[in-house]
Amino acid sequence: MARQLTTHNTPVFDQFHPRVYGTAVGLVVWFALAAWILFDRQSDISLPLAMVSVLLLVAVLLPWSLSLVWKRHRPPRERHVDNKVSFDDWKTGDFVVWGSRIHSLDAAIDMLLPLAAVAFGLTGIGIVFLVCAYSAP
Repeated sequence: MARQLTTHNTPVFDQFHPRVYGTAVGLVVWFALAAWILFDRQSDISLPLAMVSVLLLVAVLLPWSLSLVWKRHRPPRERHVDNKVSFDDWKTGDFVVWGSRIHSLDAAIDMLLPLAAVAFGLTGIGIVFLVCAYSAP
């Protein structure tokens, strides 16, 4: 009597879906906009905000440019393979992580959760900061 703990016939992926990357970029943009809108109230804060914005711009543009180079210079055996997978198919499959497999949706949540926590946390702190600044005499 053998028990199978893994599901059979589920697709296995080793890359995130483009929608997951788009969501990550959206959260980074949210973070930068929240920092500029909610904390740019004094003249001495513009330089640190500009440096953080440049760092975030590089953090987004560098992987994007590397992915463009990878798409253009793929190995010959992979050039004619169409790897377009719908998001619904991707999220029902498994994701390869260090020789193991986890559910794809769990992998996406694990990747996006720190970015969302930072973006939403900074927004919350900024709103509290503004409320305290305007309520002070």
